[in-house]
Amino acid sequence: MKTPRIVIVGGGIGGMLLATRLGRRLGRSGKAHICLIDREFTHVWKPLLHTIAAGTRDVHQQRVHFLAHAQQNGYHFEPGELIGVARHARYVRLGPLREAKGAIAVGPRELPYDLLVLALGSGANDYATPGVREHAYFIDGQAQADAFNHALRMQLLRSALHDTDVRIAIVGGGATGVELAAELSDLMEQASGLGDGQMRQRLQLTLYEAGPRILAAFPERISRASTDILQGLDFTICTGTRVRALTETHVVLQHGQPQPADLVVWAAGVKAPSVLTQVAGLSLNHQQQVQVRPNLQASMDERIYALGDCASLLPLDAAHALPPTAQVAAQQAAHLARHIERALHGGTVPAFTYRDQGALVSLGKYSAYGTLGAAGLYPGCFIRGRLAQLGHAWLHRRHQASVLGWHRAPLAWLAEATNAWAHPSIRLS
Repeated sequence: MKTPRIVIVGGGIGGMLLATRLGRRLGRSGKAHICLIDREFTHVWKPLLHTIAAGTRDVHQQRVHFLAHAQQNGYHFEPGELIGVARHARYVRLGPLREAKGAIAVGPRELPYDLLVLALGSGANDYATPGVREHAYFIDGQAQADAFNHALRMQLLRSALHDTDVRIAIVGGGATGVELAAELSDLMEQASGLGDGQMRQRLQLTLYEAGPRILAAFPERISRASTDILQGLDFTICTGTRVRALTETHVVLQHGQPQPADLVVWAAGVKAPSVLTQVAGLSLNHQQQVQVRPNLQASMDERIYALGDCASLLPLDAAHALPPTAQVAAQQAAHLARHIERALHGGTVPAFTYRDQGALVSLGKYSAYGTLGAAGLYPGCFIRGRLAQLGHAWLHRRHQASVLGWHRAPLAWLAEATNAWAHPSIRLS
């Protein structure tokens, strides 16, 4: 009898957790062939990308190598980028793998599936704003975070050698933009060894938000507290301000004079990968997310499931779809890991139930804020400071333990602590 194949596209939070659990449960026993596809060779917890972009966290300590992890956990890893899905023939198309200089190392491939899980995540939405793709940096993935960090280090060096300010604009006042702003302040304080030791004073950071307040997805109390922190760092927060275009040297506003900027980070909006628009028969919303049934099954294809940021699920009696957050992706991955085996044998995956565990935003060493969700002991309770920072750190450690196992995760924590003591606290190369 042919071994059924479950193909998971995307090695982010949801895809990695799903591949890990299915590999341990079905892959090792030979009940199913589990294949994870990702264009990167390593996995990073996405809520840490802003620290990697700023250079305040060692990127090498945070990466989990797919190849080694797959061998340890009973699944297979296939590097590549999804370029299409043949729904009726049931196979996925992957683009070529290229060397650093652009030469094709491995040509396009096709992989069959019996069940396909789309866990492609999402990225910022440029809303077709002129100049964004040419002049802005994104930090939606590891390569983008690394690219911004390299440009940032070069800008800091120019500033120190030529006695100029570092003008950074962040477009988007959601969690990514706010957390990145705080990390950049921390970076500049730690970079005081450059030049005349006045690097922190050289940072001129402006945060642009089209809505009436930053952190619109959080309670207003958290928004106000975070605004106070950033303004206390002498950052400029421009709410109700829409960016009309970007040039090589300026941020062009809908109303007002163009504002100079050496580096621009675009962290506004959410949009699923455009490859989904090339898959015939999928029902997508205006953010290109796959519209799924309550059991996470694509509304137009019973052999395809979608989870996390690339999926849109409107719970019963809810006014809005579930938000594109790490906890939603993790819970959906756990749900499919428990029940998807039923679909292999003609059964039905039950409806997914979301448990709101609250929300946290971390402003690095300066503070953190959060609220406890409806699933907690104290629904709606506001937390701040050290308690919220510990809560944010615990989410990361819990994810590491889910991926590495509780027997391996403490070793990773020990290695991280040892390296933090022995190496520079900021990224220098």
